[in-house]
Amino acid sequence: MKANLLSDEELAALSEGVRDGSIETDTGFNTKVRVRKHDLASEDSSLGVNVTSIDMINERFIRMFRMGLLEVLRTSPRVNPTRVRIMKYSEYLQDLKPPLAVNMIRMGPLRGNSVIIIDPNVVFSSLDSFFGGFGKGVADLPPGRLFTPTESRIIKIILEVFFRSLKEAWAPLMPIECEHISSEINPHFAQIADENDLVVLSRFEADATASGGRGFIDLVYPYATLKPVRELLSSRVSSGEGNEESDRKWRADLAAAVGDAKLELQVTMGEVKTTLHHLNNLQEGDLLFFKKDDTALMTANGVPAFHVNVGTRGSQVAVQIDHEHIHGKL
Repeated sequence: MKANLLSDEELAALSEGVRDGSIETDTGFNTKVRVRKHDLASEDSSLGVNVTSIDMINERFIRMFRMGLLEVLRTSPRVNPTRVRIMKYSEYLQDLKPPLAVNMIRMGPLRGNSVIIIDPNVVFSSLDSFFGGFGKGVADLPPGRLFTPTESRIIKIILEVFFRSLKEAWAPLMPIECEHISSEINPHFAQIADENDLVVLSRFEADATASGGRGFIDLVYPYATLKPVRELLSSRVSSGEGNEESDRKWRADLAAAVGDAKLELQVTMGEVKTTLHHLNNLQEGDLLFFKKDDTALMTANGVPAFHVNVGTRGSQVAVQIDHEHIHGKL
């Protein structure tokens, strides 16, 4: 069947009509719309995962992680977070060289698997500190070198502390449960995402001692894992929703702590205005005359507080706070 195509003469006549204006152009629908390329196979990092919220989670995590390491490993390394980054998984993997302590984990109810990668320097410095050393690191290891049972036990201890701290750091947003899936020494075997998929990298740089032990611990979330909770990340952390009870407790604790502060109270019976010449010529027995107010003034650390009545109670001189005061109760 022959297709209904325009002949060369018809195409030439059509082009000539467009050029001389006898044939109208731009008469279709949506002629002002511009085309924008979109790759359905690629995630877009602008879809709303709030990395600022992840930064705040990481700050809470570090405080608890350091305390946990101090309890079980007898060391408290300086752990600092770097800026959270969103990148392709292949870009993240290209700078990593085995052997590394690669741990696949699941963070329920978040979907998919994440990965925790621990630098061998962190493992060996923790091992050295645990047995009474100074947290010395390790030189480069052969790519195929496996971790010994003792080193694997230290990695497990670090992971247990990591899981507890991560659970508490996420608690203000949502409850999570961390589960260890598998361990590797080559990060390329940890297929938590395809090479072109986006991941969210939280890197914690650890420095156990000045003499060595510098390394890193990476927590890598697949972008698809955090995408379903992006609204929670953008609203709960920024607005502080759900923290009213903790705010009330904090205010009560602050009031109790301030209540123990010591103040110096002074009672002023009266004031006399004089000159320096008259003051220099005062002698024992001279009288100073002033008009006594109905009440004396009590100040707290130099701040006027109450009008008081001066009197005695038993053998003690005492003051009684008058009903009318100056700045209210402290």
